[in-house]
Amino acid sequence: MKKTMDENVLKENFLELNKIYLNSGIPLETLERVVKKKSTTIYWFSLVISAAILLISILYEYDILNSVRYILIYAKGVRCIVPNNYFVWEATRQISNCSFCINVSSPIILHNASKEEFLPYAYSSKPIVIKNAFNHWPAMKVFDFNFFKDLYYNNEEAYRSVDEECQFLHFKSDFTSLRDVFSMHKDRISNKPGKKSWYVGWGNCHPQILNKMRQYYPKPHFLPEDCEMPSKEYVFMGYGAGATMHLDFISRLMWQAQIKGEKMWHVRPAPECEQLCKNLSFSVDPGDAVLLDTRVWYHGTTIIPGQFSLSIQSEYG
Repeated sequence: MKKTMDENVLKENFLELNKIYLNSGIPLETLERVVKKKSTTIYWFSLVISAAILLISILYEYDILNSVRYILIYAKGVRCIVPNNYFVWEATRQISNCSFCINVSSPIILHNASKEEFLPYAYSSKPIVIKNAFNHWPAMKVFDFNFFKDLYYNNEEAYRSVDEECQFLHFKSDFTSLRDVFSMHKDRISNKPGKKSWYVGWGNCHPQILNKMRQYYPKPHFLPEDCEMPSKEYVFMGYGAGATMHLDFISRLMWQAQIKGEKMWHVRPAPECEQLCKNLSFSVDPGDAVLLDTRVWYHGTTIIPGQFSLSIQSEYG
């Protein structure tokens, strides 16, 4: 079953669908039973109703032509319509007690923190920005579009690893693969006037690619000593509209290094916490670190107009 919409657009609409479920008074246990009983009529009826609500919301919020555009893009066959069982996760996620966001009105700001300074916040779910954390990294001078294009040049196995094992995130762009990104015209690469803006992300889990990347940055010095570097890290780059609002279904906390450009983060609590907690917006500059529990905070990003943004992201815990 092929995906017919941008996965991040789907995530936005699943959030709204989750609100509908919560506001209707349906217990979480009921939703869990429905998802688990895959052979029952109730399951299929619920799935059809959910899909209908989702489709209506998509066509209402996004014009039909835009929806058709994504259908045509993904008719080529890139991913499943609901990758990683997003619907199951979103519909059955643990309802939060909101303790992670109560009285949080801005991120915690640290300045090039040491391990000792960061430790009290290391496993907190509160948003954290560490200013000037990565200015010493060689990646700050080396990483750009051409660096990654050259890194993947003529490496079919590396491209295949993104498509089949890691993850390619086209967000609102018209790209269907990382190969498309590195094949675009030079005028669009630099976001020349009249050219369509773009922003993408992808996971690196190919050992050769990951090892070459890591030659230009170490494990962040502020992370606790017992933290491990995973075998997968992400790159995000482009202009204009960044990542749409979504929740990550990952097993650990995350850190992100802003390498180039200024980026705005937009963070909001889960639907059940909206009456108790605030939405947040904050900016980060090149060299800054963002640490956010993206498992409980819905989050999206935008790029400062005219700037090229590049960041890398990983997990810890």
